[in-house]
Amino acid sequence: PQGRGMLTGKSAEVVVEAELEGPNLKCVSRPFTLTFIEGTLKLRVNRSKSGLFRPSKSKFLGYTFVGTSGAPRVAKASFARLMYKLKPILRRGRGRSLLGTIQALTMILRGWRTYYALDDWKEIFERIDIHIRRHLRKLVWRAWKRPKTRERELRRRGLPSELAWKSSVNGRGPWWNANAPHMRKAFPNSVFRRMGLYSLLSKA
Repeated sequence: PQGRGMLTGKSAEVVVEAELEGPNLKCVSRPFTLTFIEGTLKLRVNRSKSGLFRPSKSKFLGYTFVGTSGAPRVAKASFARLMYKLKPILRRGRGRSLLGTIQALTMILRGWRTYYALDDWKEIFERIDIHIRRHLRKLVWRAWKRPKTRERELRRRGLPSELAWKSSVNGRGPWWNANAPHMRKAFPNSVFRRMGLYSLLSKA
């Protein structure tokens, strides 16, 4: 069988992936794997934490593995932990300016993406980028508060007077307005890039 091993740091934490089918499946049992790791690789195994799993069911250092190639993908739990970290920042900005909020987000996002650089699935990272930008537009809309302020700020950012007025009094909530055309035009992606917002696609 063909196999690949991954060693990380100074610990004896190892994932051995094997591409097997038919009768070859019988040769990879838990005792066989332990013998290989302890006898051939000379590593000590914690038997309470070891086991045999399909790549899609396994987790290793925040990754799971998909397809016949065993391509690394960020595990769902790792995405959940990221969003949990971002939630307090995105909820109300914690009294920060928009720039301060972006700086706080970028610090977390850059470190997280660097750690998970092996995952090159662009679609999921693009969805998170879109979600984060919508939250930032929501914070801006909420900070403007009054319709007159919203109308003035929209006009400053290039919206026609009538459209700016109609948008400012539409009666919808901040989350809806954050994804509406008037806010996407007032705050396009390029604005956030200039302000230093890190994109998860940067490593994808």
